[in-house]
Order: sequence, then structure tokens, then C-alpha cells
Amino acid sequence: MNVSLAFLRVLFFILSIFFMTTFMVSSPTGAYHTNALIGIGMGCLFALLLFAFDTVFRRFNLRSFNIGIIGLFIGYLMGQALVLVFDAVLDISKVSIVLQPQVLEMIKISLFLFGTYLGTIMTLKASDELYISIPFVKFAPTAQKKKDLILDSSVLSDARIIDLSATGMLDHLLIIPRFLIKEIYSLSETGDEMGKAKAKKSLEVIKKLEAIESLDVRFNETDFPEVKDIHGKLIRLARLVDANILSADISRIQMSSIEGIRIINLHSLSNALKPLMQAGEFIKIKIQRYGKEPRQGVGYLDDGTMVVVNGGGKFIGELIDTQVLSVKHTSSGRMVFCNALDDESLDLDTLHEDDYDEDK
Repeated sequence: MNVSLAFLRVLFFILSIFFMTTFMVSSPTGAYHTNALIGIGMGCLFALLLFAFDTVFRRFNLRSFNIGIIGLFIGYLMGQALVLVFDAVLDISKVSIVLQPQVLEMIKISLFLFGTYLGTIMTLKASDELYISIPFVKFAPTAQKKKDLILDSSVLSDARIIDLSATGMLDHLLIIPRFLIKEIYSLSETGDEMGKAKAKKSLEVIKKLEAIESLDVRFNETDFPEVKDIHGKLIRLARLVDANILSADISRIQMSSIEGIRIINLHSLSNALKPLMQAGEFIKIKIQRYGKEPRQGVGYLDDGTMVVVNGGGKFIGELIDTQVLSVKHTSSGRMVFCNALDDESLDLDTLHEDDYDEDK
């Protein structure tokens, strides 16, 4: 918990106890000490209720909150307008003479609540069409606004982000948090050799991204001292600025649905852009190791795609001609299954694709 949030909670906790205790002590009934204890208890309970609301609405961003406030204001005006119109109709038609005061009051309350609810709902549904600019607050149509991208440490250490940014596809605002840069500098000074090399590469990537004129790169100064995990800080920042996260960490794909933040994975994008191969196509592949089945060999294409070659086990270290049998999509990418053309004793039954579902 940062200092400002802790200060606000302590302040409202004290204010809740003060006002509730003052109210109860000023009551003409009951003993003074008893009323004071009841007031303190009610103040504590009310403060805890406020903190509970803070936890419930933690995922709401400022724009959604402000749109809701404007919706309530418009709904209030609509409810008041309906009540005024109803009063005018009563004055003209003299219907109020035959209606009971309780009935009239109930009708007015119903019209006011109906107008308030209708105005609020209509404002929330039309929030994408709402464009209002007031000091310190700006409501822009979300349908026309592209979400910014926050870069994490894994994508900064991947040089492919430079080529991707240079293509012009990333016309979003790229956000690099300052706390992430501090972590990278710390790793470059106190980490092991592998960590220092990774940190140095990340700093070079940042400099090259800044050098791309068509790219809008900005540094965000927001930090969350109470959060120790870097990924947790990125999630908090993404919720705060209503942005997506660009990552090269495969494990983050499953975490995105849990955290409620969209995480765009660089590996998934790379796999989607790999050229497709069709059955019957001929390719040359260098066999690098044995496969899981007898006489199978495994090689890799230039883009890292795994190729399982039936009959390639005896060609380890050699470049051979193969014919594509099928292309299989797995959770870790795409795999190609082939037959070795140089193998005269080829047995198609020895190729089992299911054995490679999780092998990459």
C-alpha cells in the first residue's frame, strides 16, 4: 500500500469514527458513555464498509467512473423533467383532486426513479459516442481509440520487437514503465553474466525503439511501491491507464484471462505469420537428433519450426530431401511431419503425431 492510499484510509477511518460518535453523543436518549461506544463501533463498521467498496471497485478505471457520474447527472435531470411534466399535467387536468396524496407521491417517486435509471443506462450504453472535454478529464470515444501497449521485460530483450515496430504495424502508443527500466539497470549491475547480457540487450532495444521516428514511445513514471512483483506492477499499470501488455513470455498467455488484462504475445504473433506448408510439398531439412519413435529424425526450419521426419533417424547431421505429410498446430507452435525421400524402407505406420503434442 502506497503512502497516499494509506493516508486516505486512515483519514476516512478517523472521520467516520468522529462523525458517528458525535452524532450518537448528541442524542438525547441513552447514557453518554454507551452512546460514545456505539458511535465508535458504528464508525469502525462504516469505515470497513468504505474499504470493502474500494476493493470491489478496484478494477474500474477513471473513465468508467466519470461516465457513470455523468450518467447519474443526466438521469437526475431526466427524472426531474418527468416529475415537472407530471405536475403540469395535473395542474391542467385537475386530476389531483380525485387522487390520494400518497398515490401522487408514489407516482412522482416512480417517475423520478424511472427517469434517473433510463438516463444513466442510456448514457452508459452510448459512452462510445460521448466526447466531452473538461479540465483534467477527457472522455473520448472508445470505439475510435486504440489501446496503448505496455512493454514488459521479456519483449524488450527480444530483438524482433524492433523489426515489428519498423513495419508500421504498431501505430499504438508504446509505454515503457520507469520501474521496469530501473529493474533492468539493477540487473545489469548486480545480476549474473546471463542476466547482465539480457539487461544490456534490453537497453539497446529501448534505444533503437526510441530512434524509430514513426513510433510513439513514452515512459510512464507511475510506480507501485507496495507491489514487489514486476508482473504485478505491469498489471496494475495496465488497469490504471486502460492498456494492453505486449509480452514474449509464453507463460503470460494463461495468466491474462485470470488477471482480466489482455496480454498480446510476440511468439503467438510470430507463429501466426509463419508460412503454411501443404501436404506433398518437398523441403530440405538437416536432421539434428533422433525422434521419439524408431528411425525418426528431428530437424528445424530457419524460423524454429520443428520438423519430424519419418525414416530420418539414420541421417543425423545430414541435409536430406523430405516430403510433407501434414502440419500440426500445438499449444507451443506449429510442427511439420515429413517422410524422408532417401529412405527406401519407409513405413508410414511409424509416424505418431500425438507423441509430439507437447514437444517443441
